[in-house]
Amino acid sequence: HVVLERNEVASSWRRERWDSLRLLTPNSQSRLPGYRYEGDDPDGFMTMTDVVDFISGFAEATDAPVRTQTEVQSVKQTDAGYRVVTKAGEIECRSLVIASGACNAPVVPAVHEAVPASIESLTPFDYDNPSRLPEGGVLVVGASATGIQLAEEIARSGRQVTLSVGEHVRLPRTYRGRDVLWWMEAANIWNERYDEIEELDRARSLPSPQLIGTPERATLNLNVLSDLSVEIVGRFAAVRDGRALFSGGLRNQFSLADLKMNRLLGTFDEWAETADVGDVGPPERFEPTRPPKSPRLSLDLTSGEIQSIVWATGFRPDYRWLDVPVLDRKGRLRHDGGVVDAPGLYVIGLPVLRRRKSTFIHGAEDDERDIVDHYAARSKRTARGTHRH
Repeated sequence: HVVLERNEVASSWRRERWDSLRLLTPNSQSRLPGYRYEGDDPDGFMTMTDVVDFISGFAEATDAPVRTQTEVQSVKQTDAGYRVVTKAGEIECRSLVIASGACNAPVVPAVHEAVPASIESLTPFDYDNPSRLPEGGVLVVGASATGIQLAEEIARSGRQVTLSVGEHVRLPRTYRGRDVLWWMEAANIWNERYDEIEELDRARSLPSPQLIGTPERATLNLNVLSDLSVEIVGRFAAVRDGRALFSGGLRNQFSLADLKMNRLLGTFDEWAETADVGDVGPPERFEPTRPPKSPRLSLDLTSGEIQSIVWATGFRPDYRWLDVPVLDRKGRLRHDGGVVDAPGLYVIGLPVLRRRKSTFIHGAEDDERDIVDHYAARSKRTARGTHRH
């Protein structure tokens, strides 16, 4: 087998992240097959430089057959499998695994086209730090992990920030003295399989939880941002006559996010009653999200109050190079737990691919073992069929 990389190993971590970003998972959950974090800060969070070193170290330790500077331009089916056209030449293969990830391109809603040209629009791929932004107020659209992290950093730089909030997932950074993601793993929630989840499409489309990785293991949520004088408004719905229009219903959004968080914490508590969890604190509950007294429903984008908009509205895969009819009408791969709807074609690294942990670094190993097992079984069947003929 060979591994094709468009630039160098860990390219996206080198080129497509903002300066201060750290992993959301604690160092103890930075694990790959036969390789794990070995430092003295298991509860800390890797910087981007740390992540690059970790992934590069794994490639070296495993002597992985990586071909760098080999950007894939197209993949087409052949009678024998697939023809992969790259900038470095062509490759023929019987099977192919798409491991290009779920975050190749930012998702920006169509409403951005109506924003006045005087306002600079950026995505997280464009953003490095607050100095990258023009002087003046900033509107951050989106309140998942990326949106709240950028809103906090920009607000702490001294700028006035307005945060547009839609559906979101609220989590504390720590619970009962342990990292909340430790609980996700220990209580076996992350191992729930895709074929055990009732609303699978919804689970795969959920926004990333409101978390941040800091040395202080700080919790970041909308209450913290309000205390930093970040103005909270509803979902960015439209632009009309130069005014941004925001939906109402913030109170309901907050109540739903709080309710789901408390249900999850309750699940942790139930598991802890019968499990040997070691040294943990008593059950906790947290202050409900405080709704603003009278949130604005519109904002004049021509007044000069807002000089830039950061669209933290999600990411998507990029399959423009894939010339195989395996995408649905929304541009998503048709697959069953990573087995794509074409012979010998697989994918790994998508949300809830085979388990809830599929997009996390430590979630890759179990998924890849399943994929390899499927490939091996298919190869044996194919070989038997060839011999019979």
